[in-house]
Amino acid sequence: MSAATGVGSWPGDDAHDYAEAVRVVLGEVPQLPHLPELPARGPGATMVGRALAMIGDLAFDLQPAGWRLTDRPGIDHRRARSLLFQDLDALEEQAQQLEGVFKIQVAGPWTLAAAVERPRGDKILADHGARRELAQGLAEGLRAHVADVRRRVPGVSLLVQVDEPALPAVLAARVPTASGFGRHRSVDKPLASAALEWVFAAVTESGATPVAHCCAGDAPIELLRGAGARGVSTDLAVLEAAGYDELGAALEAGDRVFLGVVPSTDPTPRPTEKQVVERVLRLLDMLGFDPDEVAGRLVLTPSCGLAGATPSYAREALALVRTSASRLADG
Repeated sequence: MSAATGVGSWPGDDAHDYAEAVRVVLGEVPQLPHLPELPARGPGATMVGRALAMIGDLAFDLQPAGWRLTDRPGIDHRRARSLLFQDLDALEEQAQQLEGVFKIQVAGPWTLAAAVERPRGDKILADHGARRELAQGLAEGLRAHVADVRRRVPGVSLLVQVDEPALPAVLAARVPTASGFGRHRSVDKPLASAALEWVFAAVTESGATPVAHCCAGDAPIELLRGAGARGVSTDLAVLEAAGYDELGAALEAGDRVFLGVVPSTDPTPRPTEKQVVERVLRLLDMLGFDPDEVAGRLVLTPSCGLAGATPSYAREALALVRTSASRLADG
């Protein structure tokens, strides 16, 4: 049977909202629940802040322009770490008896390099040495994070979703410089792959399974898989034609494929279970796969994170991908 999960983010801005998010996720997608992220709580809870909180060997602080690499952790970096530990406490409290597969998420090295500044300004992306140090620091931080999650929830096997929304822009020289008048030089694919390999290898060596998420239309699926991702997650609504063949190759190789098939913000009208199932079946038919053949490798998700949705729709979106996944073989 196909599974269902969320991409990661969730609406809400306080500890009560977080505890409720954990309850909803555990209840609505029990086959593959995930650790929620509530970015509305502040910079330390965003995709970038949360990843920086996992990096123990480097220090960061928050400036008006965003996160910056520094000599010692600033108060916002310390708060980000504290918030992450509080979230893991909330998970541990509710998930002691959890078994099966559980997913956690982290921003990838290139998304971080495109978002975080060097001490003297401009993005880490512009500095070969700094971006290597950032990627290696992230890899080591993930080892510790995976170990912490496993200690708190010992009955699960872990998937680690590495989020790389900025990777296509990094590859295509679309990341703006600090002035806004220029663009950072493109990163060659072999260099891009090397940083990803460090992160994916750290996940694998920690006993978890790395998957990669990119909801851009030109998601570099082949590059991500070549670097070591054993699953890919994408938004089916925006994926360009070249991506379909790469999805087919992933399924053929036995990798998990996460398909974003439900809007991530409140749509009008709401999609129906029948529409979602038919959409996935059309894709499989186009790729030449029988639904029964790949059911164990398919995971249905919302198109992206649900932070911009209302709480009621966020719950509805998870319920819809769950029921659609369960009906997929009967489609």
